[in-house]
Amino acid sequence: MNNHYFIIRHGENVYQVKKKRFIYPLRDNFSIKMTQKGKDQVKRSLKRIKKEKIDFIYSSDFYRTKETAKIASRELNIKKINFDKRLRDVNLGVFHGRLKEEYYKFFNYKKRKFSKRPPEGESWADLKKRMLSFLNDIDRKYKNKKILIVGHGDPLWLFEGIIKKISNQKLLKEVFYKKNFIKVGELRKVN
Repeated sequence: MNNHYFIIRHGENVYQVKKKRFIYPLRDNFSIKMTQKGKDQVKRSLKRIKKEKIDFIYSSDFYRTKETAKIASRELNIKKINFDKRLRDVNLGVFHGRLKEEYYKFFNYKKRKFSKRPPEGESWADLKKRMLSFLNDIDRKYKNKKILIVGHGDPLWLFEGIIKKISNQKLLKEVFYKKNFIKVGELRKVN
C-alpha cells in the first residue's frame, strides 16, 4: 500500500513582507523568521489534519520550515521531526540576496526554468530529481503511513506533480495559467 502525503508550505515570513523585491539569501539564517500571521496560518491549516493521525513529519532544515515543523510537532503531538536537506528550497545560485527582477530577466521565458540553471544554482529539473530521490527513499522505508512534508513553494509544487504524475508542461500550466501554486501556510493532501 502507498503512503499518504500531506504537504504544508512554511507560513509568511519577514522577507515576504518587508523585502518583497529580494530573493532570500543563500545561507538560511534567523533573519528569515515567520511573522505572527505566518504562524497563525500554519496553525489554522494544521487543524484540518489533527484527526488524520499523522505518523511522521519530514521538513526542510531551513529556519522558516523548522519553525513550521515545530508548530506541526506541537499541534499534531508528534515528538520527532525528520529534517532532510533534499526538501530545501530551490538553489537560485548567484541570484540569492539580489533583486528578483534580475533573476526573472535571466530566464526571460518561464519554461526555461526546467532546463536552464542559474550560475551556481539548480534548474527545476534538478530540483525535481532531488524531490524524486526523497520520495523514493521514503516509499522504500515506509508503507501505508501518513506523512507530513514541511517545505517551500517550488519543491512542494514539484513533489505534488511527481506524485500526481503531472508532466512538466502541465506543471507549467498549473502554476502560470491556473495560478495553482501552493500558498504560504497552505496545507494540501496529495493523492
